[in-house]
Amino acid sequence: MYLTRKHLSRRTLLRGAGAAIALPLLDAMVPAQTALAQTAARRKSRLGFVYFPHGAIMDRWTPAMDGPDYQLSPILEPLKAFRERTTVISGLDNRPAHSGAVHAIVPGTWLSCVHPRETQEVHAGITADQIAAAHIGQETPFPSLEFASEPPLGTGAACDRVYGCTYSSTISFRTESTALPMEYNPRKLFQRLFGKGNTLEQRELLARQYKSILDMIREDAAALSARLGPRDRAALGNYLESVREIERRILVLEEHRGGEVEVPEVPAGIPGKFDEQLTLMFDMMVLAFQADLTRVVSFMMAAELSGRTYGHLGVPDAFHAVSHHGNDPQKIEKLVRIQTYHTEKFAAFLTKLSEIQDGDGALLDDTLLLYGSNMSNSDRHNQFPLPTALVGGSGGRLRMGQHLRYPDHTPLSNVLLTMLSAGGVDVERLGDSTGTLAEFNS
Repeated sequence: MYLTRKHLSRRTLLRGAGAAIALPLLDAMVPAQTALAQTAARRKSRLGFVYFPHGAIMDRWTPAMDGPDYQLSPILEPLKAFRERTTVISGLDNRPAHSGAVHAIVPGTWLSCVHPRETQEVHAGITADQIAAAHIGQETPFPSLEFASEPPLGTGAACDRVYGCTYSSTISFRTESTALPMEYNPRKLFQRLFGKGNTLEQRELLARQYKSILDMIREDAAALSARLGPRDRAALGNYLESVREIERRILVLEEHRGGEVEVPEVPAGIPGKFDEQLTLMFDMMVLAFQADLTRVVSFMMAAELSGRTYGHLGVPDAFHAVSHHGNDPQKIEKLVRIQTYHTEKFAAFLTKLSEIQDGDGALLDDTLLLYGSNMSNSDRHNQFPLPTALVGGSGGRLRMGQHLRYPDHTPLSNVLLTMLSAGGVDVERLGDSTGTLAEFNS
């Protein structure tokens, strides 16, 4: 597609009364006679991984019919506006997540499909989000962002004497031994995305000061390196790699300055109401995508073993306690209410992505999101069949709007491999994968 119009700078700001407000991406920002693929409006693959703990009531999750004519189940009914962009996948298992220490390893094995070593030291698999970050995240200030709605419990049944506490508190692993923390404080997350300071001017001043400090560190380190032995020089080199990564992020952020969104007020902290917390974290994800600060996000909608109550839904019981329903119809109904509510919040996130213009389409058009859990029946603590759905436009690279029922115990890793491929990430294998899912081919 070619556009012919006057060219407005991508960094144009609206100024007045001491304020500067960034503009969204406008058609006038695309240079005349320029292909969209060669501009800031070119289509960008975005991947998201949205995790909910404690599985799902599967007969309320799984559609009754297979194929493109399926009807959404009660838990997925909030996605009705996105039915044509939702593919529900049945028959999945994640064998590497099988363990007697269920809560201790379930979150951390969702995106790696690798069973951890039996040691307190972290040793598992690189997760799909981090594989994506290494391939499609390097053009953005943050190769990936990791979100959560509440802090990890870190004690009790979420930890294990064999596996420790790490795998229960995150779904993202950059390397086999490097777990990434999930940020649950909106204020800290905002400052990470847009810089510290309560105004644009304060943030820019602090950024300039930080940059000058990095310059001094680099100069001093170069002088020091000349006086060190080989072992210390190698250690210093590793440190300088971290400095260079910070410099890279600053440079990319400077290119984004004046970018795509009007920056909101700095959040005061963690909201008192959980509903507001979920909304705020999803909104931060929208902002991160809209401003192209990242193209890969991961989100834990609730902590493993969450004791969160949902009084606004008429469920005063703790989430984890309700998940041990023992086939009690009343507990099952409460659990379905919570699970449907989670889908409602996810659907509101999709609505915002679908309403924000991005080049010649909407943000959702080139975004592919995994929505699911690494547990099936929370009362039995099993991993089959896993509640799993892919949602989004995927840039037209996948055929969406289906209910696909695969042979029992098909590896979840095949879905992750398919997702990565659709996002432009070419990898042959992930965890125990046996191949991509051909039924998604457009």
